[in-house]
Amino acid sequence: MATASHKYSSPSAKDEILPKFGFGQRVRLTKDIRNDGTFPFAKVGDILMAAGEEGYIRDMGDFLQVIRVYEVEFINHGVVYGCREEELENADDDYFDDVEEEMRWIKEHRAKKGQS
Repeated sequence: MATASHKYSSPSAKDEILPKFGFGQRVRLTKDIRNDGTFPFAKVGDILMAAGEEGYIRDMGDFLQVIRVYEVEFINHGVVYGCREEELENADDDYFDDVEEEMRWIKEHRAKKGQS
């Protein structure tokens, strides 16, 4: 079994510790989403959403504490599905990550404070 060498890799070697996507970010499905049995209104294995569809991150959580699941709202279809990081890609060219910006500012501020 291969292990991830990235410093932010989780124990499952699947998802990074820091989220790849942020709240409100527009994302695109990279593959068809099939019912794994958690959606009660379709048969197991049925395609719930086709690859290429776009939605917005509403929330995120962890399954078994190692697999990040994003709650994605597909506004054009009026549905919300849970998606894994590997099933999504960024669809928002001008997305502003305010957490990343704040972390950058804090690091710069601490560096300046350490120099004085």
